[in-house]
Parts: sequence; C-alpha cells; structure tokens
Amino acid sequence: MSTVDQPASAQPPGHPPHEHHQLHPSGEQFIAMQESPGFQNLKRTLRRFVFPMTAFFLIWYALYVALGAFAHDFMATPVWGNINVGLILGLLQFVTTFLITGLYVRFANRDLDPQAAALRDKMESEIER
Repeated sequence: MSTVDQPASAQPPGHPPHEHHQLHPSGEQFIAMQESPGFQNLKRTLRRFVFPMTAFFLIWYALYVALGAFAHDFMATPVWGNINVGLILGLLQFVTTFLITGLYVRFANRDLDPQAAALRDKMESEIER
C-alpha cells in the first residue's frame, strides 16, 4: 500500500497526508531546476565529498587485498597472541566503512540537506503560483 492510499492516521509523524489533487512540477520545471546555479552547487558539494571518499576507500581496500595476496609474511606478523596484522587490517575495513558512513551522514545533514530543502522550497513555491 502506498502512502497515498493510507489514511492520514497511518502517515509518519510530521508528514501531512498526501492529497490526490496535489500539484506536481512539469518536466520543464525539473529541467530548469537541474540547470539552476543552486542545483549545480548541490551537485558540486556532493561530488566534493563522494569522489575523494570513494577513491580513499577503494585504494585502502585494494591495498588490503594486495597485501593479502603478495605480503603473506607481513600479514601473518603476530601482534598479540593469535591476532596478526592481517586480522587487524581486515577489522579496520569494517571500522572504515562505519566511519565513512558517519562522516557522510554528518556531511549530508550539515551541507546537503539545507541546500536540497531550499531548492525543494523554491520549486514548490513556483508550482503554487
């Protein structure tokens, strides 16, 4: 069942019930918004975070795989008991994933969401005219 078909009481808190006669932007309005300086800035802001972070993670992961494939002795170096460098680097892959996720959430809340909300508000105000 879509949110359009749900009764108002079934809507998540803070979300007004959807109405079937709600106005929607035209294709031309979407294209105009995509070409606007605000939208282009939003895309630049997103790319400024995503591209370097993706490159960092892929290089970090490739290094881990390469060490596992070609540096067996190094990866097998004991650190404490049965725990070796390879195990620690493998666990750090998970830590890195969670860290990047947290950084992205903070970045999106601080930088992306306000810009996206402003663009959405602008488009909605233009539709209502």
